[in-house]
Amino acid sequence: MNRDDDGRRDFDFILGKWKIHNSRLKLRLQNCTEWQEFEARHEGRPTLGGLGNVDSFSVATFPLDGRPLEGMSIRTFDPRTRLWSIWWLDDRSFHVQPPVAGRFEGARGEFFGDEIIDGRPTRVRFIWSDVDTPSPRWEQAFSIDGGKTWETNWRSVLTRA
Repeated sequence: MNRDDDGRRDFDFILGKWKIHNSRLKLRLQNCTEWQEFEARHEGRPTLGGLGNVDSFSVATFPLDGRPLEGMSIRTFDPRTRLWSIWWLDDRSFHVQPPVAGRFEGARGEFFGDEIIDGRPTRVRFIWSDVDTPSPRWEQAFSIDGGKTWETNWRSVLTRA
């Protein structure tokens, strides 16, 4: 296998500046059907000699509380396992969220992890899709039944800034 074809370049699409249209459930894991729409800005850059990247995510007015939101993702690639790990942190939670890990198959990547949300063990899933198009998509879903059912609670569509 060519070293550069092992998956280490799968997140290269995220580098640079983006505008993001977000749709987020107002309440998560509460059978809510009310979606909140808002815009964000994003900038990604490589790190670790291409085996990782970091990005900034900023929202002028976050719909949940009307205040600005600043966050960031840290992504690293392990060439031995060919898995990406993704961590999220923001100025609301004040700590690094547990990672999700996974890989891409073509233009779609699935990443899974575990977290405690509102005191409940929760399976977390990120899906990146359409990463080979001008409008990559991301979504987040939670499962409280071990992955039998999923509640998609955040969707994003990116366009180049």
